Amino acid sequence: MKPEILVIARIYPPTLAALERDYTVHNLWTARDADALMKEVSGNVRGAVTTGLIGFDRARMEALPKLEIIASFGTPNGTVDVAAAKERGVIVANTPDSIQELVAELAMGLAVAIMRKVCETDRFVRAGRWATESPPMGIGLVGKTCGIVALGRIGRGVARRAEAFGMSVCYHGPRRKEDVSYPYYSDLEELARRANCLVVTCPLTPETRGLITARVLNALGPEGFLVNVARGPVVDEQALITALTERRIAGAALDVFWSEPRVPEALFPLDNVVLMPHMGSATLDVREERGRKVLANLRAHFSGQPVPYPLMK
Repeated sequence: MKPEILVIARIYPPTLAALERDYTVHNLWTARDADALMKEVSGNVRGAVTTGLIGFDRARMEALPKLEIIASFGTPNGTVDVAAAKERGVIVANTPDSIQELVAELAMGLAVAIMRKVCETDRFVRAGRWATESPPMGIGLVGKTCGIVALGRIGRGVARRAEAFGMSVCYHGPRRKEDVSYPYYSDLEELARRANCLVVTCPLTPETRGLITARVLNALGPEGFLVNVARGPVVDEQALITALTERRIAGAALDVFWSEPRVPEALFPLDNVVLMPHMGSATLDVREERGRKVLANLRAHFSGQPVPYPLMK
């Protein structure tokens, strides 16, 4: 009999198809009544598949008494309750990969898109307006300043790309980086005042939640742009909506939101915002790699072998 597994969230379709071939799969994310499904299958589920973003908490583990393994599609950063898993002897496996360059790549693409009005002028052409109207004009990147919030691996990738576009770079973080020569600002509002485009790349922590406040946006000013490829709650979402609606900033390009996949409807009619469905690491090659590793982790466990990609030893 095939092992029964619970899939918590939507994952890459070819990976899900392979899971459904090899296991008895219960899809929690499609259930009309998730609680009822959990009760129905709880006595038989031996494995669970989640995502790094959604994770797996203690309550779900306690609801599955026969749970042996949690296989994460992506690497959880604090979203899986590792302590609870250790207490119960549940294996936590993940799919380590290098996505920093991909996220930096998208951040720069979003900067180009919002500053050069790529999406707005695309809509202009599709609406048949070019024959009778002049298109809206953006601003060039050459000679402008890119302010980066957190100069980690993603931030450094953004910096290299911004320089290639002829931008100067400065940054903010908890401390100065001794191995770079970019100007450092300990005051985030001062960085925002200096920047033409403020790119947010920091992790979500208690210290960074709500870091981009109304005051920071006001410092960025009516000619400044915001790009967020970090996490939604790093930016005060209501303050951003107000800043965009009242044109306190020139525009924003957002790959992340507070309550994904729900996006504030107030953003939809605005022409000075670019919206993406959290695509920072979403390329076919990364999805294929993660899918292979999820399947390898589950296959190894259910054949009595150590998982190849454990999150914890």
